Amino acid sequence: MKRVGMVIHVKPEKLAEYKKLHAEPWPGVLETLRKHHVHNYVIYQHADLLFGHLEYDGDDFAADMAEIAKDPVTQEWWKLTDPCQSPLATRKDGEWWAEMEEVFYMA
Repeated sequence: MKRVGMVIHVKPEKLAEYKKLHAEPWPGVLETLRKHHVHNYVIYQHADLLFGHLEYDGDDFAADMAEIAKDPVTQEWWKLTDPCQSPLATRKDGEWWAEMEEVFYMA
């Protein structure tokens, strides 16, 4: 299993909207995530930062993420959530959320 931690800024003026969207996530978005081996996905907020963590139990993370990105329902969801976010300047090329290095894990 792969564990993924990621971080992004949330625009302060969009925080309430972002929280409202995630209080009632679209079933189609959740279904697509599950179909592509994403589980135990959680997003935390502190000040202007969002921290996401998910578990992936598939065989090809990059391929599954590409399939999620092609999903029309997910693309419509992102049209609502992306304007609420501001990527970190330190993210890698091609990243929206900056993936974080895992430095500790306790099972």
